[in-house]
Amino acid sequence: MLLHPTIKQLLAAPVQPEEQLVTVSGWIKSIRRQKKVSFAVLTDGSSSQGLQAVFVGNVEGVKALTNGAAVQLTGKLVSSPGAGQEKELVIESKNNADLDAGEQIRILGTCDPEVYPIQKQALSIEYLRDHSHLRARTDAIAAMIRLRDTLKKNMNTFFDDQGFIYSHTPILTGNDAEGAGEAFRIAQIPNTHPAATNSPDSSSSSTDNTEFFSRSAHLTVSHQLHLEALATSLARVYTLSPCFRAEPSQTGRHLAEFWMLEAEWAFGGSGRVLDTCEFVEACLKSVVRDVVDGADADVLWKGGYEARRRAVVDAIGSAERWTRMTYTDAVKALEEHQCDVPGAFQYEPGWGRALQSEHERWIAETLVKGPVFITDYPKSLKPFYMRENEDGKTVGCFDLIVPHMGELVGGSVREERADILEGKMRDSFGDNLNEYQWYLDLRRYGGAPHMGFGMGFERLVGWVGGIDNIRESIPFPRWAGRMLL
Repeated sequence: MLLHPTIKQLLAAPVQPEEQLVTVSGWIKSIRRQKKVSFAVLTDGSSSQGLQAVFVGNVEGVKALTNGAAVQLTGKLVSSPGAGQEKELVIESKNNADLDAGEQIRILGTCDPEVYPIQKQALSIEYLRDHSHLRARTDAIAAMIRLRDTLKKNMNTFFDDQGFIYSHTPILTGNDAEGAGEAFRIAQIPNTHPAATNSPDSSSSSTDNTEFFSRSAHLTVSHQLHLEALATSLARVYTLSPCFRAEPSQTGRHLAEFWMLEAEWAFGGSGRVLDTCEFVEACLKSVVRDVVDGADADVLWKGGYEARRRAVVDAIGSAERWTRMTYTDAVKALEEHQCDVPGAFQYEPGWGRALQSEHERWIAETLVKGPVFITDYPKSLKPFYMRENEDGKTVGCFDLIVPHMGELVGGSVREERADILEGKMRDSFGDNLNEYQWYLDLRRYGGAPHMGFGMGFERLVGWVGGIDNIRESIPFPRWAGRMLL
């Protein structure tokens, strides 16, 4: 091993022979001193479980240990006789022939407990957001980050097993894939560095207002269109990449910077939207199955919502298919409920109207009581790239709605018929389609039936971890009016 083992690795490994010394580094989580023995909990972030260190006798340096201090400890890893942990690190005061005095405890970074912002008492969410550079030292945020890591690894495994190729797509783009007009525009900052100012080529580039790329550029809101281009040659592609949306919403469901799992594939069976639903359900059940009952999920769900957690566990472990329901049937059910319970919804449901959050919550939490795919929305409510159904009114798309989170995944069969796609693009963008000719070319030159979806990664983390506000589902949240660090 190139580096010292992590605490997670030490806890998973067999206990070493008693005479063998082990060195472990981390931060002091807690310290408790008694007359002849002291106890400290050490964490390095690799596991939700810390490692208990037991200091027997007058060990040099133990009095200098404080909460938050970075340390390196050397001792014997043994089976723990106490409850709560299987192993512990024993550090004894008696001399060891293999260890110089003072090397059993090495303080690598001191921490004054009187002013340390991360105290042992409960800290409010807002307080931790204000200290975002330190909040990963709390159990919940550290568990959330590890949960993200595990979900990402499981996603890679699932897509690799399905023959997909991971692809890197641009962050900078000239298109707004969603057509919502909520993209961040890129502007060049004038370069005032002396070397650039004195450069003979700098005058025209640093002072005028020309676009750096000779056209407007934005931070991407979706990687879908670029993935579609790759899918016409690689057949099955996916990415997990950051996206950006300049949406002023202050709700707990929106971020300005977020991560999206997006996948596109050609030759997808019958080409029906229900095939895409099948794939997404299989993906989620595979990715989440060994996570929702794991140690990090235990930390995040601790203290409540046990019924909600059990519902997620049951949904992921169920052999039965999740509910499928057309938009038309969903609206009918909403209208019937509104008729039976006047004033049940703030927004009147009706065919051709967008489903509001309150509608989605009622469908998933009350009507279905579980995840539900709502399919075949009116084409007027969806972007141009979705395949028009034979009725001429709806498109072959879906939204996956899950209880207590709302929309988790959105996807569709993509419109592969060049003539129909061009007509829909003219309806959306007018007659000037120069910037989208490449997208039409994908259909003109060997265009194949294909489909795809996008999943909000932070929403998945929130659903699996019982996190109500999406700002606690990402290490450094950014939203309108707020960007620390």
